[in-house]
Amino acid sequence: MSEDQGKDRPSYHHGNLRQALIDAAVQLVEEDGPANVSVREVAKRAGVSPGAPFRHFSNKTALMTAVAEQAMARFRLEIVSAVEAVITDDPVDRFAAVGVAYLRWAIRNPTHFQIISTRSLIDWENSESLRRDNDAVRLLVEGAMLEARRRNLLQSNDIMETQIAARALVYGLARMYIDGHFAQWAMPGQTAEDTVQTVLKNYISSIRSGPITLPEETI
Repeated sequence: MSEDQGKDRPSYHHGNLRQALIDAAVQLVEEDGPANVSVREVAKRAGVSPGAPFRHFSNKTALMTAVAEQAMARFRLEIVSAVEAVITDDPVDRFAAVGVAYLRWAIRNPTHFQIISTRSLIDWENSESLRRDNDAVRLLVEGAMLEARRRNLLQSNDIMETQIAARALVYGLARMYIDGHFAQWAMPGQTAEDTVQTVLKNYISSIRSGPITLPEETI
């Protein structure tokens, strides 16, 4: 079950107000979208007074940043676990594992993905937690790419260009899936998940020299 599913209505218990507000915010984003969430509505959903959230969050941005920080920490763990599970010594396989894990997490946790991806909702620059977890993922990717270039496993020596293209691809595929575009864009005879995996595999094949091994766990 994903992080975005199976949550009961948040209820405040003494000492747990902060988490109750975060859970309430996630539920409201799921129901109405992030633009329509207000601190007042979050307080109402959590069953506390309108002023109670301000004990922990100065405004909506601070609240949504806290939601994003928790989501990003889980996202980082997903990526790290996927990379550690790669059984070959091929750095391009590790790079591919990051792509699969990114898409799997985004598809299973669309609300959290939407929040961490929408910079206008959160205070990215002033969140040490968000930047730390994001940098950890980027370092994994960059490390794999540097090793791949050193071992002549890439078609291009421009690592930054390769990373940007990969980032654009997985982000775009995730958004297409979450927004329902694969009802029209799925490959013939394939599910949306199969199409996402096929496109990712084709991209990895296009950047590397030699065969590709995607992780056994599917999107």
